[in-house]
Amino acid sequence: MRILVIGAGGREHALIWALRKNTTRPLEVFCAPGNAGIAQMADCVPIGVDDLAGLAAYSKESGIDLNVVGPEAPLAAGIVDEFEKRGLRIVGPGRKAARLEASKAFAKDFMGRHIIPTARYRTASSADEAISILRSSEFGDDDSSVVVKADGLAAGKGVIVAPSRAEAIQAIEKLVSGAVSAEATRRIIIEEMLTGREVSLLLFSDGKDFRLMPASRDHKRVGENDTGPNTGGMGSITDAGILDDVTLAQIVRAVVEPTLRGARDEGFPFRGILFIGLMLTADGPRVLEYNVRFGDPETQAILVRLKTDLTEIFQAISETRLGEIEIDWSNDSSACVVLAARGYPAKPEIGSRIEGLSDREKTGEVAVFHAATSRGPNGEWLTAGGRVLGVTATGANLELALARCYGAVARIHWDGMHYRRDIGRSATPGT
Repeated sequence: MRILVIGAGGREHALIWALRKNTTRPLEVFCAPGNAGIAQMADCVPIGVDDLAGLAAYSKESGIDLNVVGPEAPLAAGIVDEFEKRGLRIVGPGRKAARLEASKAFAKDFMGRHIIPTARYRTASSADEAISILRSSEFGDDDSSVVVKADGLAAGKGVIVAPSRAEAIQAIEKLVSGAVSAEATRRIIIEEMLTGREVSLLLFSDGKDFRLMPASRDHKRVGENDTGPNTGGMGSITDAGILDDVTLAQIVRAVVEPTLRGARDEGFPFRGILFIGLMLTADGPRVLEYNVRFGDPETQAILVRLKTDLTEIFQAISETRLGEIEIDWSNDSSACVVLAARGYPAKPEIGSRIEGLSDREKTGEVAVFHAATSRGPNGEWLTAGGRVLGVTATGANLELALARCYGAVARIHWDGMHYRRDIGRSATPGT
């Protein structure tokens, strides 16, 4: 079977690792464009994720049996529609369904139409209108916290939690000044600030049935104790203590089922991976956001626990028979710690030599997923982006998983490497 994974980061490395780990069937795996770490497990194809026609032509000409999309941008651009138009089998939502992530305003309005619990919000069509909303009393006084969001895709950097009105106005000015793309800030969302514990719940869906993945928790901010700017993600964990059975059942009833039913009712049955970001408030779960693909680094922490053949799951989604299969997960906890380059998330340094990586990979104690690496003239590993590696481990409990993770991290080094040392802290209530 020939599989093409589209993307270039740690998420795609984890997908390919999982495809190979749990299958007995012979696979030929390709990745476009991939990275140096991925090249150890798959044939990398030099086609960018935004070249939809080029990717479709390659898939057709190469006899690819199944295509899997990693990042959000090609999904929002309609890669699934393009592939299906050519008779190619692909896993992911179509362009209409991808609006759940591509437009926060669309997603919030969708939640409103289908009575899905979320934060109170207003959508502004300009920075001036957003500032006018802030200066009104609608979201409290000058010392009230609010959340400012760019409407469009912003690589995890379009959400700013502002503890005061003045800082919220600064956040708007920063967004429209070029911090994210002009397209992403055509509309700006102002939301009330929710308090509680954040949880990420991912699921597989074929448009008819769904299967949940283990709940996870991401760590977005670059600094310890959740300080500093938002990033694409500095680490993630899975653990039984993240979400109890009663709350999970409530989320399925109030969020998951209405979301999938609403998508069907509006003419875009959701097929692929749905990521629901939640805040567990005193008044119950509230949806923070939808993503329409695997998260990064949630994927790394989740897939190391998968026991079922991932190829079988993807095939079942593409054939609308997900309800026929059961998906097995280990009872372990897991953790992923992201190692980043100096300057990330603003302007990361690249080209630094990574030490200790080969020795770590040979031990087999952890999985090291490459997000942005390259090879030097003598085969040495070099940094090639902001988030460079995702060091991931499992354990019978979260403490053991984290100990294995950080033990591996301690043996990897490059000039300017930084990471959070508090991944997994406050994973369960009261800790």
